[in-house]
Amino acid sequence: MTETVGVKTTSGKKRKAARGLTVRRVFTTEGVHPYDEVTWEQRDVVMTNWRDGSVNFEQRGVEFPEFWSVNATNIVTSKYFRGAVGTEAREHSLKQLIDRVVKTYTLAGIEHGYFATDDDAEVFEHELTWMLLHQVFSFNSPVWFNVGTRSKQQVSACFILSVDDTMESILNWYKEEGLIFKGGSGAGLNLSRIRSSRELLHSGGTASGPVSFMRGADASAGTIKSGGATRRAAKMVVLDVDHPDIEEFIQTKSREELKIKALREAGFDMDLGGGDMASVQYQNANNSVRVTDEFMRAVEGGTDFGLRARTTGEVVDEVDAKELFGSMAKAAWECADPGLQYDDTINDWHTCPETGRITASNPCSEYMHLDNSSCNLASLNLMKFVADDGTFDAKLFAKAVEFVITAMDISICFADFPTEAIADTTRKFRQLGIGYANLGALLMATGHAYDSEDGRSLAAAITSLMTGVSYRRSAELAGVVGPYEGYARNAEAHQRVMRKHAAANDEIRAQHPNDSAIRKLATEEWQRGIEIGTKNGWRNAQASVLAPTGTIGFMMDCDTTGIEPDFSLVKFKKLVGGGSMQIVNQTVPRALTSLGYQQEQVEAIVEYIAEHGHVIDAPGLRPEHYEVFDCAMGERAIAPMGHVRMMAAVQPFLSGAISKTVNMPESATISDVEEIYFQGWKLGLKALAIYRDNCKVGQPLSTGKSEKAASEPDESEKVVEYRPVRKRLPKKRPSQTVSFTVGGAEGYLTAGSYPDDGLGEIFVKLGKQGSTLAGVMDAFATSISVGLQYGIPLEFYVSKFQNLRFEPAGMTDDPDVRFATSVLDYLFRRLALDYLPYEKREQLGIFTAAERSSALAGEDAGSGEDEVDLDALRGSVESSSISAASETESSEDTSDLAGAHTTTELMELHLGKAADAPLCMTCGTKMRPAGSCYACEGCGATSGCS
Repeated sequence: MTETVGVKTTSGKKRKAARGLTVRRVFTTEGVHPYDEVTWEQRDVVMTNWRDGSVNFEQRGVEFPEFWSVNATNIVTSKYFRGAVGTEAREHSLKQLIDRVVKTYTLAGIEHGYFATDDDAEVFEHELTWMLLHQVFSFNSPVWFNVGTRSKQQVSACFILSVDDTMESILNWYKEEGLIFKGGSGAGLNLSRIRSSRELLHSGGTASGPVSFMRGADASAGTIKSGGATRRAAKMVVLDVDHPDIEEFIQTKSREELKIKALREAGFDMDLGGGDMASVQYQNANNSVRVTDEFMRAVEGGTDFGLRARTTGEVVDEVDAKELFGSMAKAAWECADPGLQYDDTINDWHTCPETGRITASNPCSEYMHLDNSSCNLASLNLMKFVADDGTFDAKLFAKAVEFVITAMDISICFADFPTEAIADTTRKFRQLGIGYANLGALLMATGHAYDSEDGRSLAAAITSLMTGVSYRRSAELAGVVGPYEGYARNAEAHQRVMRKHAAANDEIRAQHPNDSAIRKLATEEWQRGIEIGTKNGWRNAQASVLAPTGTIGFMMDCDTTGIEPDFSLVKFKKLVGGGSMQIVNQTVPRALTSLGYQQEQVEAIVEYIAEHGHVIDAPGLRPEHYEVFDCAMGERAIAPMGHVRMMAAVQPFLSGAISKTVNMPESATISDVEEIYFQGWKLGLKALAIYRDNCKVGQPLSTGKSEKAASEPDESEKVVEYRPVRKRLPKKRPSQTVSFTVGGAEGYLTAGSYPDDGLGEIFVKLGKQGSTLAGVMDAFATSISVGLQYGIPLEFYVSKFQNLRFEPAGMTDDPDVRFATSVLDYLFRRLALDYLPYEKREQLGIFTAAERSSALAGEDAGSGEDEVDLDALRGSVESSSISAASETESSEDTSDLAGAHTTTELMELHLGKAADAPLCMTCGTKMRPAGSCYACEGCGATSGCS
């Protein structure tokens, strides 16, 4: 709790009397330091490669509270501790990490006149420390990486750039984007100012158009990524729907997907990170079309829509709006791009329109504000505000928001930025992005279905309260240290947007007494905030967004990220002392208790879920309660419109937007995608993206080849027919036999070679003599052998059969291939290791254990900096190896699930089918969705969001 009182200013600025904050204790006890209230323990962080057991990161004797999970300990130690490992400078305690950040914030607050007295500053420091210590909230990753170190004090994770219609500006875009990528962050921008390929240059020639310049930027991003970064470059490219090159822009990535499919069929390595992927363009960016209300009404009415020249604004072409909209949906159905951004909705909620329009977003689409600006993020853990009786403590939540938003604003006072233009805009408008994590867990734990009016009402009330308190505190800060510099010019617009938020709050239809209490407090906060802000102005042009909360979600031990529902009912948990196990989410028993089930019933249902991975036919569970346990994956996956409706419920209470991808089943049609995109506009979303399962794997090839091309040649033409010649093996040839086990199934592989050491035949013994399995494997081996003798390259077979998934699958006894998705996956990986040169295996992503260890050692040795290289450190992190479940943790039998190393892989085994998630580029395990990105449970790496 904080108040404002009059004090003398200590800054050199010309203003009369400043007023500092009087800070009252909420979480802490006077005279007791937060560190003294918890039990600390020493832990050894040893992170191993599950494939070969090698140690990839090790720091022993680190100090953490006993209630922090092993996963949170590992990720914070490996990613956020600073100083070279093994030296005195290396941080070894969570206390050091929190102090490094919190003390920097507090000193900056004192220096810039935020606190009435030194005692108030101390209370602020203790409160912030307590909240971080108890995982109540977390700043975004750049804060933990940089604040309080010798590095630049960059605190922002989200950036928006700009580009004009000049070569100088385009080249500067490449440079600025590259600098941001080098620092591990991402950026977005709108290319619509660049003239189209239908327009003339001043010299008289024809312009290249924005899509051509996208190629250069994409290549730059790919090069910087391959130069040492541990995650793909994160970038967003936006083009307005009325740009003459919009159709080319829409098709860029879907056409490249056709290329990927064709090249894969031809035997090239087109997997993520594969050696031949460099030939594919536009893969380093998310693409979005900025659509207007005018265009969407034309779609609705089936009328034409004009495309306008960038230089003159004249209409250069008329297109059928419905057909153009359909092409967007078709491209998204094929390859998940482009997403849509709804321009008029975005700018109708814009607090600073007099300064400029909002034209773009950050890569994850949650931050939307002025060009050349940035936003620092922080997220609250909603589960920390759920009382024992299942109610949400709105008053405590409001007090926590006060502290967090104050700290976030202080950070702009000392922050560094990648470009001077970004620094200037951010300091003038002070954009913040407070948000939350664990919404899905909160809804389930309190007995609310994610896709229900009850769930949406609770989520909307909480979001409204968060943003209402943030802007009220921002108005109070304006009275202490002044409003943001751009406020005077935009005062009327800013006040109008505040009234829009307050009006939307009045439209929330509370379903339960707890919802009503939250909404009532939110109403009071909006009223107070508008009253204070009308007098003082506001300190921040933007206050809230919903970010993915990937790595920081793991730091806070959150079950769910951002606005996402629970991923699955079973999850993967690391154990103290090493190893891991399957557990049922702890929100499940809490939800069952909230729904009125007795302890014996809860235990029976939890046991059933542990075995089956879902609640269908669970003993004693009433069918009307099934929906409470619906998840993003599983037998009862939430329908796509359920995700859209949840986004629509909370969007009116956010300054920015929502990082979220709406997952659709593989069976979804192009019309389904059109409906999702259309409803996103109708429901008032600012941005929307979809992903159809397997759209980037099983995309059909075009069958548009003409009949003439496939017809017989003319009679007059001489036809020369080339046939392969079989090269038989000599009677006596060298061979070797390898025994193997895959998922408990034993077998033998015998490989015969030509005298010049080329593989010529294989024999596979699997199953009892005379069995169907043995017969099928004999026939298969014969077929492969004949193909090899007719000249089919071994690498072609390897590319076809590696990663093929069917039972038996699981752990093997081969140190070079520790896990196989099937017997064929193992056999062809083993053959590749034995018979293919390193260069070809490198393209296929197949290495021996020694080669992997050598590569890691080489990366570690390549640093040469005094400070620890965080990118290299992130690259060294791998998930823990599987071991037997601890008897004190669980008695569940997980032998059938021993092949899993993450929650995603665990769900794959439960469902019997592969999940559409990328492999972590750091540790190689399956990632899980986090907003519009992905996050790795094993090492905390993300696919582009901090």
